[in-house]
Amino acid sequence: MATKVRRVTSQKQVVRFKRKLRIRSRIEGSLERPRLSVFRSNRHIYVQLVDDIKGHTLVAASSLEEELKDKVGGTIDGAKTLGNLVAKRALAKNISQVVFDRSGYLYHGRVKALADAAREGGLKF
Repeated sequence: MATKVRRVTSQKQVVRFKRKLRIRSRIEGSLERPRLSVFRSNRHIYVQLVDDIKGHTLVAASSLEEELKDKVGGTIDGAKTLGNLVAKRALAKNISQVVFDRSGYLYHGRVKALADAAREGGLKF
């Protein structure tokens, strides 16, 4: 995998980006077992299932969607709702196994809540 040059502003971002590259060097998504990638901002959470071989997004969900936007946002409850939603969409496309990519974020809080909800929704990882 080619190393991407990225301009970062804070030491926290530098550390997260190094952690992300370390994680991504070990995991890869395929059509049978796509990568469940998580991105969290201060206000919202974004999730997508990615086939890294073809470079396609198979399923995507975010807390910005119309049915979720007013209800949840980027909270832990929002992450749980989003995890259930992405699991439902994945199962509708016959995807039951995924590889979890936390994108350098610590497995805590919103990231953990999303992962647990996706597992409860039927995804295996």
